[in-house]
Amino acid sequence: MERNRRTSLQGVVVSTKMNKTIVVEVETHKKHPKYLKRVKYSNKYYAHDENNVAKVGDTVTIMGCRPLSATKRFRLVSVDIHAVESIKEAEAELLEEEKEEEKVEAKVEEPKVEEVKAEEPKVEKKAPAKKAPAKKAPAKKAAPKAEEK
Repeated sequence: MERNRRTSLQGVVVSTKMNKTIVVEVETHKKHPKYLKRVKYSNKYYAHDENNVAKVGDTVTIMGCRPLSATKRFRLVSVDIHAVESIKEAEAELLEEEKEEEKVEAKVEEPKVEEVKAEEPKVEKKAPAKKAPAKKAPAKKAAPKAEEK
């Protein structure tokens, strides 16, 4: 009989917002009892990361251990695959590379010849004639009231 046989799971880090704690999502596949298709299930486990090594998106191995807090029952064993840099950082690097390439191309290009445009004669425009203000219809006078006797 083997002693200290602890469960070890492999999953993807979903969150690292807590200090020394990571949230790992472990996916498993099971066969549906009625339809006999593979169905994907996932569980989230809180794991202890002493040195805050893991980043979001890393594939890690965690192992069961004694309860470390109300929710933590696992510890980080190793970071198997490091996550690719975030999309924003990758896009920023691409933009920088493109700018550098443009600078290199600009140095290689022949000097540009500027075209001189002939000056066009200025034509003075006449101001449009102002229209006379529209005449208002004369106001109707109120009819005098008949005196009561």
